[in-house]
Formats: sequence, structure tokens, C-alpha cells
Amino acid sequence: MKRALVIRHVPVEGVAGFRAPIEAAGFIVDRIDVTDPAFPETDMVAPDLVVMMGGPMGVYETDRHPWIACQIRRLGERLAADRPTLGVCLGAQMMAAALGARVYPGGRQEVGFAPVSLNGKGADSPLRHVEGLPMLHWHGDTFDLPGGTELLASTDHYAHQAFRRGANILALQFHAEMGEDPRFENWLEKWPDAIAAAGGTADELRAHHDAHGPNAVAAGRRMIAEWLEGLRL
Repeated sequence: MKRALVIRHVPVEGVAGFRAPIEAAGFIVDRIDVTDPAFPETDMVAPDLVVMMGGPMGVYETDRHPWIACQIRRLGERLAADRPTLGVCLGAQMMAAALGARVYPGGRQEVGFAPVSLNGKGADSPLRHVEGLPMLHWHGDTFDLPGGTELLASTDHYAHQAFRRGANILALQFHAEMGEDPRFENWLEKWPDAIAAAGGTADELRAHHDAHGPNAVAAGRRMIAEWLEGLRL
């Protein structure tokens, strides 16, 4: 059986809506938190698929989170071997860092539901399933586009919303996995400053989540299912 390893940086940011297509593609899903004592010794090259989720920390906050440097080093080994890897938000930023790109504060919070704009490469990729649909954004950091990768999507506020390298490497800054997961309420409770900085309110986000979430997750599942079909294992 194929094995997928989901890496959580905080418990409230799990694989959520992406679990269904990953399991449907024949993967047994394992999960590990970065706070797990076993994480520093976890082999990140061996799993058939690694999925790294989001988190509130910055890739550059290595003094506060010593595991970041260790994770990026091991992630670099996985990417060098072209092993199937998916990163979401912080996970995408870690992939950029592991590929040698700079990750840094973007100057504003992008929090809420909004569509991503696909370029030609994006329209000819699995991201076509999310085109025109409001997706959840929740970040204030961004990254330079790593060398050897293709930019797929942007927003008005952040040019680098998704990139890929070949068939096996996909990084998504936005949260196409979120829209039906009850942990969204935890996000509203834990990070009110980010909501306020983006000019929104918890009630507005909750209403948008109810209105747009199911369609966003359904499209996100189709996107990931197509990407998984094209993997070169």
C-alpha cells in the first residue's frame, strides 16, 4: 500500500478536505505533529506522499521554533529526490525555502475568501478546478518564486499563490482544504488579530465560510484528485 504522511504544525490545521481524495487514490494516511518527540527522527524521504499543512509561525522564526531548520533540511532532501510533496500555506512556504527561495513578511494580512487568478500554466493544471471560486486565504507571509518552478496562480495582494515543479511537487498558499472543517471556529478564536488586520470580522468570515466553504472544498478535492492521478511514483 502507498503511504501518505501528513505533517501538522499546529493541531487546528490538519489535512481536512484533502483526506478524501488522498485515501481514494489508495494512500494510507499517517500523521505526525512537529511537537511529537519522534518528529526529528522521522524519515521524510521514504513516504510515497508528504503533505505539509499550515501554521501561524514564519519559516524565518527558527530561534522560536528550532524544528523549522531541521524540517527544511530534510524537506530539501525529499525535493531533491523528486518525491511527491504537497504544501499548504506554511507548508508551501517551507517548500519554497527548501528550494532556496526567500520567505518573508508580505506587508499585509490576506485573510478571507477570494478567488485566485490562474495564468496559462495554472489553467492547464489541476488548479483549473478552483478557478473563479472563492478560496480561503489566511496568511501574512510570502516567498520568492523558487528557481526551476512554474508559477500557477496569484491574487491582487500576493503574486505567488501556487507553484509546481514537474508532476510531483505542488505548493499552494491558499487553503482549498478548508470550508467544511469545524476547526475553522478555532481559527476565528485563536487569531483575531489577523482578522482585524485584514479589515474583517469573525462574523463576516463565518458567513463567508458557510456560503463559499462547501464549493471551495469540493473544487479543492477535484484539484488534488487530479494532481494525485498524475504523480510519478
